[in-house]
Amino acid sequence: METIGLLLPRSTYYQTIGFDIFQGLKASLKKSGREDIKIVTENIGFGAEKQQCYRSAERLLLEENASLVIAYIGHRTAELLKPLFQATNKILIVLDAGAHLPQEWPTCPNIFYHSLHNSLGAWLSSKNAANNGHQNGGLITGYYDGGYLHTYSASKGFEEFGGTISFNHATGYKKEDFSMEPLKNHVQNFPNSAFLSLFSGDYVQWYFEDLKNNLNNNDYTIYMSPFGFEETMLKEAVHPGSNIKGVACWSSNLTNNENHEFIKSMEGLGKIPNLFSLLGWESTTIALKTLELIKEHKNNTAEIASKLLEFEFESPRGTTSFNQKTNTSLSPLYHASIIENDNGTCDVELHGAIENLKEEFENLINLPTENCTSAWYNSYTCI
Repeated sequence: METIGLLLPRSTYYQTIGFDIFQGLKASLKKSGREDIKIVTENIGFGAEKQQCYRSAERLLLEENASLVIAYIGHRTAELLKPLFQATNKILIVLDAGAHLPQEWPTCPNIFYHSLHNSLGAWLSSKNAANNGHQNGGLITGYYDGGYLHTYSASKGFEEFGGTISFNHATGYKKEDFSMEPLKNHVQNFPNSAFLSLFSGDYVQWYFEDLKNNLNNNDYTIYMSPFGFEETMLKEAVHPGSNIKGVACWSSNLTNNENHEFIKSMEGLGKIPNLFSLLGWESTTIALKTLELIKEHKNNTAEIASKLLEFEFESPRGTTSFNQKTNTSLSPLYHASIIENDNGTCDVELHGAIENLKEEFENLINLPTENCTSAWYNSYTCI
């Protein structure tokens, strides 16, 4: 029996994150008729403890003899695991929120990245803000979200297309320290501002609530990155009455067959599909292709990697392929808005796929990052 190892994180505000990834993977294996494959899991906490991640991956490879390992970790942690996977001649599939910009984009043949592309979405959302005529913008984040380099891609996307970052606002970590009141003066000084916003989880709900309570919604337009469009959080978020635009990486409203199957399978388990069960579901296709290539090329990692880079597949997000320079998957991203429903909370409305996405990703990975730093090792949303 073939074995897939799975390194699972935990999160305080996406509390089911590990279960969602696992169930997405398992449901997709069932749909593919591969319930014969054994899944062995290891908990890696928030993904920040280097030795814990290494020991867990080592146990899956050496004790469980996993044919490959899937892990929800960041680029930094993946780099720490690289020597282990090179030494054992095994493949690591990294499930990546895409919130960081690596100092150098890695291209180890043993490691492939399957991403939700929050940094790319932030870049595109901010570019749209500038192209929509907003000359002044504020970079607005939570304490945790602001620790990742999607802040850099958001600001550069705005500046490179004619906008000026006129103010920055990072909120506190706890609800009692969370406030949008400091934005009142900024909006008065810079009318028609673009709020370049980086929030996830409960912070999205707190953000919209505070905006509704503190600001006149005619003075600004909100631009969100992909995690701001996560539907399970939006269904509990009060709509602030503002114009909310941005870039989404997935929605239950996508009408392709694969998305229909994904949603049907998750709901059949009594679960609401989300970004994490989506990652688990999609990772199955990559894992099965990798297992096929391992047999075909007799564990020749260079040949396996070469063929995997040529692989395209249909996912709930649309046609997915790999960027040759970075070993990173690229799925469609969508122009989107967040609209108010009859309950006063939020729904996602899609406005078509973003054109020239491969070129935009090339622009992103070519951004100079020599002077950018971040201390976060945590997997994104895991704290």
